[in-house]
Amino acid sequence: MARILTDSMGEMSVPDDALYGPQTARAVSNFPISGWPMPRAFIAALGELKLAAAQSNLAAGELDEVRALAVTAAANEVIDGSLDAHFPVDVFQTGSGTSSNMNANEVIASRATQRLAEAGSELTVHPNDHVNLGQSSNDVIPSAIHLAAAVSMHDQLVPTLRSLMARLTTKAREFDDVVKIGRTHLMDAVPMTLGQEFDGFEGVLQAAMVELRAAMMGLCELPLGGTAIGTGLNAPETLASDVCMALYETHRLPFCEAENHMAANSHRGRVLSASGALRRLALGLGKIASDIRLLGSGPRCGFGELRLPALQPGSSIMPGKINPVICESVIQVACQVVGCDAAIAAGATGGVGSILQLNVALPMMASNLLTSIRLLTNVMAVMEEKLIAGLEANADRCADAVEQSLAMVTVLAPVIGYDAAATLAKEAMASGKTIREIATEKVILPKEQLDTLLDPRSQTQ
Repeated sequence: MARILTDSMGEMSVPDDALYGPQTARAVSNFPISGWPMPRAFIAALGELKLAAAQSNLAAGELDEVRALAVTAAANEVIDGSLDAHFPVDVFQTGSGTSSNMNANEVIASRATQRLAEAGSELTVHPNDHVNLGQSSNDVIPSAIHLAAAVSMHDQLVPTLRSLMARLTTKAREFDDVVKIGRTHLMDAVPMTLGQEFDGFEGVLQAAMVELRAAMMGLCELPLGGTAIGTGLNAPETLASDVCMALYETHRLPFCEAENHMAANSHRGRVLSASGALRRLALGLGKIASDIRLLGSGPRCGFGELRLPALQPGSSIMPGKINPVICESVIQVACQVVGCDAAIAAGATGGVGSILQLNVALPMMASNLLTSIRLLTNVMAVMEEKLIAGLEANADRCADAVEQSLAMVTVLAPVIGYDAAATLAKEAMASGKTIREIATEKVILPKEQLDTLLDPRSQTQ
């Protein structure tokens, strides 16, 4: 069943049970593209902005108290997800996100009007005149992107990353006594400890954390108040600052009005920085997962230095085979985040998405940014719980590989010379003997000195 509603373009059929209005219905009809609605975090951010704007407009005398309270209550339902079924607009919609802004305006206006009627009031709430008062899609949508991403990073991504880093630090301490061979170019290099390797993993993520936190702070600068093109036309003077203060009180993040509204409306530099930081994290996680997968390869014919948790059968044809499935999941997420970043970069390119006073790839950029945050948050939690926590060192395998490595000759080079050391390594290779055995046979150095130099643990210091 449907009802006929009217907007500035005329009549439009809208489902009877829909809280949205004709503009949303037009968008649903015009964009049957992906079947992907805008992300939950983005919809919640729209609700937060509409709520704070209503409170600001009430304080400024621009909106009456009865309507303001009704809008606030309806916006809270948008924030908590109660009205998600009424946000059907596809990601691949009008590039400014106007359809999503009007979707929020219409849903909040309809729900606010319902609430007023339930209270016995005959007042109605208009999506443009009341809910969108002092705003434009062109400053609301980029502000919603910034808000959704900053909050998601602060509340979900960063704590999950911090927990994973702590787990890696614990493993680094646990593996401190396990001496193994290092590798460069996938060839034997000098000795190291497995703990040092895991400390390096944690360091990769620590560097990513610094970049993420800087990007998160950058997202706290909101374009709100610029309205259509950055001139601020029709925006009450205190609207942006009031909204930013309300958001700070909710999230304890330093939200502030953009310093240059022309730039803030037209260019998505903050989103680019955030996406770049997410890409760095993704590639760091992918590197760690790839290394762990290689170190755990085998169990008999690979490196075999790590024992990975056995989570599920690995083959439909080879009984007993166990695969590094969590590593593979992390690597796939890393690939997806790189793809999301590429789409965001394309969307910010002049002539493609960023044109004159407005970027017109905003919904796509929002979806990709929030997808990256969600995927990374989820996969890091799984990585910590199902991979890192259960890792075990194969200390005997590590020790055997160190003794067999020709790179052990490296420590002798400063004493006997590079050329003599190279000759020693070639003889060991040809004979199948260890460096220690060849050096002992040839009495290259006194036994006590040789044993001291070839102590693998001392070489890791």
